[in-house]
Amino acid sequence: MALDPQLVQDLLRTARQRGASAGDALLVDNESFEVQVRLGEVDTVQQSHQKRLGLRLFFGQRSATTSTSDLSEASLRQLLDDTCALAQAMAEDPQAGLPSPEETTAHLPQLELWDEAIARFPVEERTAMARQAERAALDYDSRITNSDGGEYSSSQSHVLYTNSHGFVGQYQAGTVGLSVAPIASGAGGLQKDYWYAAGRKLSQVQMPVAIGQEAARRTLRRLGARKVPTQKVPVVFDPSTAASLLGHVCSAVSGSALYRGASFLLNSLDTRVAPDTVTIYDDGTLPGALGSKPFDGEGLATRRTTVVEHGMLRSYLLDTYTARKLGLRSTGNAARGAGDPPSVSPTNFYLAPGTATPEEIIASVPCGLYVTSLIGFGVNQVTGDYSRGASGLWIENGELAYPVEEITIAGNLRQMLANIVMIGNDLDMRRRITAPTLKIDEMTVAGA
Repeated sequence: MALDPQLVQDLLRTARQRGASAGDALLVDNESFEVQVRLGEVDTVQQSHQKRLGLRLFFGQRSATTSTSDLSEASLRQLLDDTCALAQAMAEDPQAGLPSPEETTAHLPQLELWDEAIARFPVEERTAMARQAERAALDYDSRITNSDGGEYSSSQSHVLYTNSHGFVGQYQAGTVGLSVAPIASGAGGLQKDYWYAAGRKLSQVQMPVAIGQEAARRTLRRLGARKVPTQKVPVVFDPSTAASLLGHVCSAVSGSALYRGASFLLNSLDTRVAPDTVTIYDDGTLPGALGSKPFDGEGLATRRTTVVEHGMLRSYLLDTYTARKLGLRSTGNAARGAGDPPSVSPTNFYLAPGTATPEEIIASVPCGLYVTSLIGFGVNQVTGDYSRGASGLWIENGELAYPVEEITIAGNLRQMLANIVMIGNDLDMRRRITAPTLKIDEMTVAGA
């Protein structure tokens, strides 16, 4: 059911009468659900439904943002009073303001973001899916002796955005996920891992047995982990850890980091940052993807932005404010919560897949590391220095030989990008920031 824009349009109209030069408003109606089972018993169930309205007003180049979940007439009147007072008390910012009217979109594409089946799915069946996933993991092998639980979660939102330039847009979006985290015991002690499915449609998570079995397999392969001597070797990142690596690139091309001078990719536009095989996109128009939406947090159309093209850095990710700071144009990457001003955020940020299978990438390594888990936050976004705790599997003669843990991998993000030598064909879109398996020619692995 569509949200009625009249409430927020009336609020902006009254603000203009109170002296505001411009403004926008975001109304979000969200329902969320989560059930977690552990060892077959329901552990927690959470369900919430909330409407929240955010109001941003400009008095010239002074601005403030406020929000409320109370949509009564008295509450909205107080919200308007508070926002006007706060905005007029703020310091002027030369870059503050809405995007120009001609930048906002008139076309709202259908992006397959809503599945009515999620809302209709009975609670009993949601719980059953979590149980099935956990049971499949526990039954997979006798060494799976415990569990941190199976979890089913979903969220459905109606989003309405309008501004004083006359833009009115709204859309519905939902997500659903299923995960399980088994615990295995062996000679070396206990190990835990997980697996999950996530998407916009209920059909994307209706494989609880397969999810549980994969979680068990990933957990079992960690048993008997050991350290390795410190050395420099090729490192292969599995898709989950490759996505983490790509997240640092995403942060480095964010306009907010760039105008503050806090990025290792500062002043790198139209320069080579990676080999020809590396192409990175941010695409908010992919049907059914988790980061897709018809317009951004300022009413600008989302789009497909080529961030890195055959190794050349071609674009940053920008909202209106950071674009003005850098003398550029917004890339449609504004995001905002009801109580926050817009900020830069990716939509679907991904490394384009290559042609090699994960098995072929592993087979190309005579001696090296296959990373499956990263720990800690040892990354300097300004210099690119990278050092993180890791665990995974050691590669010998092109084959996975044994699990390893309590190691650190170190390098520099700029050099790591330049040293990508193989890219897998196993890209999936279960994350907003995602990548296939990739191989970096050499990193320092610090261990025993």
